Amino acid sequence: MDAVQRFGRVVAVPDPPLDRAALALAGGSDPELDIDRWLRELDRLAAGVSSLEGLRQRLFVEEGFGGNAGDYTDPRNSLLHHVLHRRLGIPITLAVVTMEVGRRAGVPIEGVGMPGHFLVRPTGTSRYLDVFAGGAEISGARCEQLFRGATGAGPEVPFGPHLLTAAPTRAILVRMLENLRAVYGARRRPADLEWVLRMRLLLPGVRLTDVLDLGTALGDQGRWLEGAKLLEDRVPAASAAHADRLRNAARSLRAHLN
Repeated sequence: MDAVQRFGRVVAVPDPPLDRAALALAGGSDPELDIDRWLRELDRLAAGVSSLEGLRQRLFVEEGFGGNAGDYTDPRNSLLHHVLHRRLGIPITLAVVTMEVGRRAGVPIEGVGMPGHFLVRPTGTSRYLDVFAGGAEISGARCEQLFRGATGAGPEVPFGPHLLTAAPTRAILVRMLENLRAVYGARRRPADLEWVLRMRLLLPGVRLTDVLDLGTALGDQGRWLEGAKLLEDRVPAASAAHADRLRNAARSLRAHLN
């Protein structure tokens, strides 16, 4: 079973476990990844923690987890096993660590899918923590400042509780994959883009661009016929407009064989 299939099996259940799903996702970068090893590391991090303050002390003081501001786009920042090993990550992967260690310790933490900068909070509260900044507790005003700084949104864009909703597991996984998609796309790594996009197709909210980009990633590896077939297989279930775009993209891939 390859990494995409393993990921598919994990996320196919009604309420997939975040820790196993995030590690299965990371397995796309390393087919030999030992998931159980990193689950044990999460267990170790949780040992002896019994409060929110204890959780923050353990992760951000004793263990030294922090945001990789110096190389934010390093793909390892989005791969959970690397984050656990290097103690460096971006907001969403550091949030996964915090949530999963908290769950093990009986300190429930939920992810907050604020656009531009993922946060966490003790479940059911309005206490926001910025795990990219050492787990600091931040005000609503600081949340807004982070949102506007990360997204470039001006004052005409309203900020409020609608941007601070709890993120379910599949939404977290989609966001992690989208981060990797941007990183691997910028670095022109089509083989990595391929597994990222194949995993993306296994989660809700698939868009036409996800399928087209996968076809392109296959073509960029010289697998033009495979890419064309993948696109053509999607035509019967597509709307008329989308079907035309899929056919045109498939023809473009096949043209490389002329």
